Amino acid sequence: MKKLVFVPDSFKGTMTSLEICEQMRCAARALWPQVQTEEIPVADGGEGSVDAFLGAVGGSKEFARVQGPYGEEMEAFYGLCGSTAVVEMAAAAGLPLVGENRHAERTTTYGVGQLIACALEHPEVTRVVIGLGGSATNDGGCGAAAALGARFLDEAGNTFVPVGETLARIAHIDVSQMHPRLREVEVCAMCDIDNPLCGPQGASAVFGPQKGADPAMVRLLDEGLLHLAEVIRRDLGKDVLSLPGGGAAGGMGAGTAAFLHASLQKGIETVLTIARFEERARGADLILTGEGRIDGQSLRGKVVMGVAKKAASLGVPVAAVVGDIAEGAEQAYEEGVAGIFTINRLAVPYTEARKTAKRDLFFTVQNVLHFMEKVCAKN
Repeated sequence: MKKLVFVPDSFKGTMTSLEICEQMRCAARALWPQVQTEEIPVADGGEGSVDAFLGAVGGSKEFARVQGPYGEEMEAFYGLCGSTAVVEMAAAAGLPLVGENRHAERTTTYGVGQLIACALEHPEVTRVVIGLGGSATNDGGCGAAAALGARFLDEAGNTFVPVGETLARIAHIDVSQMHPRLREVEVCAMCDIDNPLCGPQGASAVFGPQKGADPAMVRLLDEGLLHLAEVIRRDLGKDVLSLPGGGAAGGMGAGTAAFLHASLQKGIETVLTIARFEERARGADLILTGEGRIDGQSLRGKVVMGVAKKAASLGVPVAAVVGDIAEGAEQAYEEGVAGIFTINRLAVPYTEARKTAKRDLFFTVQNVLHFMEKVCAKN
């Protein structure tokens, strides 16, 4: 083996993608000290996205004082990777920030907008990537838009910053004073779900309960987002109700499209493009990817499938090293994955398996590489 490429997602609650890359590298160099490795850690847009991008392409983590989910002052961060700024909304509006104090009707994305504004102050930035995931909010991105200059007015003409429970008060939206740099930069929102803004599969119904919303509150939040969509269509001329992924992160998907003119992209596609995957993977002997669990859902644009599709054009085999193999995983073979390997060496519950996950990953990667070396030698 002369060249290996590692493109893992995190194993949620067990290992970050950076830690997985490290174990893969150690396992490979224990066999072949001189092997060349390319490491592209991946995150899905939620917590850890900035660190993953910095690990994949380099750059710096920048810190700023912003508003948290309940308007409290806090320190958050964003990443600068050359001409690309990376903002993970979880840094300023994430579910871990509220703990058990979950009230989706009151939380705001205002701090996320402040982070975007800070990123726009860097003249070299021509692209802003926003990670949509892990949010405690359901405000349709209104808070972020307000921090960037949008004005939301009620029937009396008073300006206010809407949250989930006050979306229905919006009578008019004025975006004439939005941050001028938004007209100059490309904005991309990383979104790995296709849920619409409203309805049974919408932001409030599907994700509201985990943010503290009971059935009555879910209905109120859904009605608020529907009203927001109607005002957006009337005042901004954009239809976000039918937008796949509009329901991501409490409607932040729709909000980024409406207020920031963002495109919604699969997270893995965004990462691979920015990390110059095709250039770095060309001529590799093997690509190792993986995620915590592979199943039928993995065919819907998740990491393993995204990597396999890109690798197919390069003629490089892909092996998936995963935490758990579930029903439907076999379909991955039809999409170009050469092999799927679980790191679970013993049939034990997750609570036990996570304790030895790093060691088990190391062992599994070495097994895969040993096998590939023998196969390549025979051919």
